[in-house]
Amino acid sequence: MQIFKFGGASVKDANSVKNLAKVLKTVGYKNVLIVISAMGKTTNALEIVVNNYFENKAELKSAVQDVIKYHNNILLDLFENESHPIFKKATNLFRELDDFLRTNKSPDYNYVYDQTISYGELVSTTIISSYLNYIGIKNNWIDARTHIKTDNYYRRANVDWETTQRNITTLLDNKILNITQGFLGSDSNNFTTTLGREGSDYTAAIYAYCLNAESVTIWKDVPGVLNADPRYFENAQLLNQISYTEAIELAFYGASVIHPKTLQPLQRKEIPLYVKSFVNPKDNGTRVGKGITLEPKVPCFILKKHQVLISLSSLDFSYIVEDNISEIFRLLHSYKMKVDVIQNSAISFSVCVDNVFNNLEKLLQHLKAKFSVTCYKNVSLYTIRHYNNDVLKKLEEDKSILLKQLTQETVQIVTT
Repeated sequence: MQIFKFGGASVKDANSVKNLAKVLKTVGYKNVLIVISAMGKTTNALEIVVNNYFENKAELKSAVQDVIKYHNNILLDLFENESHPIFKKATNLFRELDDFLRTNKSPDYNYVYDQTISYGELVSTTIISSYLNYIGIKNNWIDARTHIKTDNYYRRANVDWETTQRNITTLLDNKILNITQGFLGSDSNNFTTTLGREGSDYTAAIYAYCLNAESVTIWKDVPGVLNADPRYFENAQLLNQISYTEAIELAFYGASVIHPKTLQPLQRKEIPLYVKSFVNPKDNGTRVGKGITLEPKVPCFILKKHQVLISLSSLDFSYIVEDNISEIFRLLHSYKMKVDVIQNSAISFSVCVDNVFNNLEKLLQHLKAKFSVTCYKNVSLYTIRHYNNDVLKKLEEDKSILLKQLTQETVQIVTT
């Protein structure tokens, strides 16, 4: 069994969907399960829908229509006959979304987010499954929510592995090409949950783990895992191979090619992960596996923008030690802050966080009751693995550095 994952960039329009079919014909699709993300920037468009639902009802209908129009254009380019059943299927899915937005009574932003955002993956997989059947690549559409069970931590749900394993083992027919959604699960009440932004890679790993798959391949618009994001760094290089440990380090620090949770289940069963180009599917790409060294051994650069640096000091000049630190982390956990860097001294403590859930102001208010607080918003966090003095000096040029932390293999710098 092989697991293929295609992200939004690989299915952003009709030509991209046709290319997906071409990739399958080139590399084969026997004993394959395909995990597919929402098309193009649909998740971003649905986030606008969610925001309008809570803050700008007058623009809600227009935001939904933008999403519908985008998918209809793809349908019209893929299918010659508008009487094809896919048009009705897509219409019914968007009608479900409209019904939810019209009847929902829950004020919980995160719950509404997951119920709404999920339609990106549901529609994309429905369209692609229908198109592949249409051109003779027979497949079975499956609803990932019937397989992947989670808790109700909406927007970053935790997998119930025992139930998920049982569901996938007993409900999945792996004798046919299967197509399912990335990113999605459901809780014990069958409400939709999501696994965190960019969670489709994680979905692929979940299926791989439960099916004891031979491998997972993530198809990207880049040749593989690069040592830097070419949007922000010049002369990015392809990494031919990296170990699970190195990949987990890069993912933890924010490398966008591989989702942080993806590698853990793969490592447990030593399932290799390949990152390949859907433009050149026969190229080797990058292999992630056990006991292999980084090749080539070059510095790896990671940039996370729009972070928040919070610097704390005690009001009475007392030490910030175990009791204070435990209280700080309790609050960070309570307000769902993703911690990227910590640094402390005798009377100060700094933390760089990702304000994913928009709870920053509540957190600051709580912290100010006990600490002197300085907050720097919209900062950038640079991480370099396997750094050397030359690359570090070049990175620091013309930057205002707020925090710098070095270990033997890694340097992290927070800048304005």
